[in-house]
Amino acid sequence: MPSFKSHFVSFVLRHSRKQAFSSPESLQRWIANARKTEDHQPPASLRSRLDITTRTVNNFPVYEIAPRGGEQRRILYLHGGAYVFEITSYHWNLIAEMADRLGFGITVPIYPIAPEHDFHDMFGMVGEVYSQMLEETAAEDIIFMGDSAGGNMAVVLTMMAAEEGLPLPSRHVLISPGLDMSLSNPELFEAERNDPWLGIPGGLEAIRMYSAGIDRNDWHISPLYGDLSVLPRTLLLIGSRDLLTPDNLIFAEKARAAGVEVDVIHEEGMFHVWPLIDMPESRRARQHIVEFLSESQAPVRQSARAQFEAPSAQAAE
Repeated sequence: MPSFKSHFVSFVLRHSRKQAFSSPESLQRWIANARKTEDHQPPASLRSRLDITTRTVNNFPVYEIAPRGGEQRRILYLHGGAYVFEITSYHWNLIAEMADRLGFGITVPIYPIAPEHDFHDMFGMVGEVYSQMLEETAAEDIIFMGDSAGGNMAVVLTMMAAEEGLPLPSRHVLISPGLDMSLSNPELFEAERNDPWLGIPGGLEAIRMYSAGIDRNDWHISPLYGDLSVLPRTLLLIGSRDLLTPDNLIFAEKARAAGVEVDVIHEEGMFHVWPLIDMPESRRARQHIVEFLSESQAPVRQSARAQFEAPSAQAAE
């Protein structure tokens, strides 16, 4: 049963953030308002806990987060925000917890966002960040982690690296990723009604601004249609009240059919990117992530509230 706090957050989202995705015009207004207050810098509280340095790649900031005790492996964290919104304190809090609990270094590119920039600018920057990481860290010690649009970028970046013959990351952690940006699945219309946050009209507008004219069915925009066999072992976290979940279930089945090991956490009653928000369900999700990425990995136990899907699960479930 979803927690009281998750119900409260869903109510707030439906009466606030949902409006941003109700129409192209509404999304554009939200973007314009966001630009007046957005701040990509980590909260001051993080600097007392972690070593944080900043550099630039293609004239955009890249934060390097390291726990006080040093680092063993590195995560490339790609934040969500529908390709049009900046990183938030919710992302930073998740990043800080992962650094604390895992002891990994975390690289956080503040990549160029739409409509001021597009696909080519974004991947020109994050592609260079990954190339620089490979100069310092073996690919087997690199993890790609991303939420929402950032989850899409993690998968596309791996596919692009494979195409270029670069070494590939060892694992993916994908939180409510957008993997089919065609938004053409008929199941999405029912999912949209149940989703307290996302909407199809605003989503299509975000993709239009970001995609640089590339067809939405092209794997560079919708990696569901790319070569999934190149992907590493993946942890996929999704919720039953997320517009993107029907396509993510299809992704899990297609990836497994291509030989990829995919662990799915499907949380009943949860909305888009719920692991970012402090509530009982997100604490469980973060524990799953820590166990998945820990060197001494323990199996995640099945529960009534969250479970790994069996490999034979059907995408239509």
